Amino acid sequence: MVNVFSRKKIAIFFVVLTLIISSLGGIFTYANEGVVTKITIFHTNDLHGRIQESSSEIGYAKIAGLVNNFRQNNPNTLLLDAGDTFHGLSIATLEKGESVIKAMNALKYDAMVPGNHDFNYGYERLLELKEMSNFPLISANIKTEKGENLLDKYIIKEIDGVKVGIFGLSTPETTYKTNPKNVEGLVFEDPSEIAAKMVEKLREEKADVIIALGHLGIDEESVDTSIKVVEEVKGIDIFIDGHSHSTFEEGLLVGDTLIASTGDYGKNIGVVEISILEGKIVDKSASLVSKKDFEEVAPEEEVQNLIESIAEGQNEILSEVIGEAKVRLDGERELARVKETNLGNLVGDIFLHWTDADIALVNGGGIRASIEAGNITTGDVVTVFPFGNTLVVKKLDGAAIKAALEHGTKSYPELAGGFPHVAGMKYAIDLSKPVGDRVVDITVNGDPLDLNKKYTMATNDFIAAGGDGYTMIAAGELVKEMMTMDEAVVNYIKEKKVIEPKLEGRILVKEVEEQKEEQVEVVEEVKEVKEEVVKPVVKESIVYIVKPGDWLSKIAIKYNTTWQELQKINNIKNADLIFPGQKIIIPAS
Repeated sequence: MVNVFSRKKIAIFFVVLTLIISSLGGIFTYANEGVVTKITIFHTNDLHGRIQESSSEIGYAKIAGLVNNFRQNNPNTLLLDAGDTFHGLSIATLEKGESVIKAMNALKYDAMVPGNHDFNYGYERLLELKEMSNFPLISANIKTEKGENLLDKYIIKEIDGVKVGIFGLSTPETTYKTNPKNVEGLVFEDPSEIAAKMVEKLREEKADVIIALGHLGIDEESVDTSIKVVEEVKGIDIFIDGHSHSTFEEGLLVGDTLIASTGDYGKNIGVVEISILEGKIVDKSASLVSKKDFEEVAPEEEVQNLIESIAEGQNEILSEVIGEAKVRLDGERELARVKETNLGNLVGDIFLHWTDADIALVNGGGIRASIEAGNITTGDVVTVFPFGNTLVVKKLDGAAIKAALEHGTKSYPELAGGFPHVAGMKYAIDLSKPVGDRVVDITVNGDPLDLNKKYTMATNDFIAAGGDGYTMIAAGELVKEMMTMDEAVVNYIKEKKVIEPKLEGRILVKEVEEQKEEQVEVVEEVKEVKEEVVKPVVKESIVYIVKPGDWLSKIAIKYNTTWQELQKINNIKNADLIFPGQKIIIPAS
């Protein structure tokens, strides 16, 4: 069968697609043996609240533009979501997922399985969202304390005489990849065991096609993966997957099961095509339609208007005063990426407040703005933390923590997005030592860092995954995942009402002791003023001897001048090229 979703221009695709489907009505002849029914499944996963279009994300309005056009020509179409959808960006979190439900209803999703982050508001809220939805939320392996299923286990859709059975599986990692309190009392049963029961049940129901809609993923660190399930359970035709943010251009065939996953954040939409002859699948294929492919697709006006109205309606929420700052909270790029700031300290303290970790590390590049003294609004916080990053706790030994601090400060005094603000600990940068071994005096809650001891570190999911080059943190053991950074900050400020974070000497810099400084006297010309003898005015300049590890900007900062001035005075052609032993004249102040 020809995969109509091969990489063609969408404009051409629509013309070809419309001609084929309108003339054949979705019914095809297969090898002159009989009538073949073709079913198309569009699927999404791990959108994390990305319902609006952006430079890299498709957005629901354009997804609707594609899917609805297809539905008009071929009713044998399903739209499924594999979870981690209700939570992420502020447009989702400000209404605790209700805004996403409204948009999904407009797209007419057929089913969704909840991912771990869909429990971030608590499972009671998930049940409220289920009641708001016009489509079923399904998962067969989540039980309550009473042994009852939290959600429907499966659905059966009859499509042009073909019975399609769809059952849900949610990752058992949910118990620690959301705040454990969010799923307190729930049991996530073994996905493989439940999948085997579901296949048997759906066969009893005479399903022609069996689809697992799962949020399991294929991460090596995960015990229960989609690959493990399909290797252990025969009879699953298609596995629509999420959780690991895996991108399968043409699906992943494991045995007789085709696994499909789109990546994350709505950068692609997935397409699975199934051909059924006399109740049996004779062909199946998977493909992706990327953001680039959507350039020629017009957004569905109704969905676009809905999303715009949701965004506009949240202005009232964003303007809500949540507390008061007694001082300006400094988050400017020039500060947060090179030195301790009161906002960096506040965020670190907030991380510890919600996670009970031993220490916290906050990358300066994750702080995007300052907040002025006075009333603080929800919008102020969202402006500072716009990315939807979540709190993560990792377990690391002291050696890895020291390595992280060395890595984060290696560019000092140059600005660096990975510059580490901390809480629960202090450290110093000794500029007399070589890069990679100049972080000293590290203490955790007042005690010296033990390189062999295990500590829990709270950070954001970007750093926890190795962002900004923090590979040593990525290698640590995952303890738990929690709420988004903006949620954590908003709720903390609401709780405290008034905040006044200070600089506490958490990050110190030890200056290099001068090996040699030559004093140069500059004697100004003596001038007579009304026969008065003016004594010579002597100003001192300094001749600085360059040492290993010096940069011109570092020298300039030390002497309260600029590297441009030093370059000009010393006639340095390349400001990035100075050598140990070289003399640098520092102008008199």
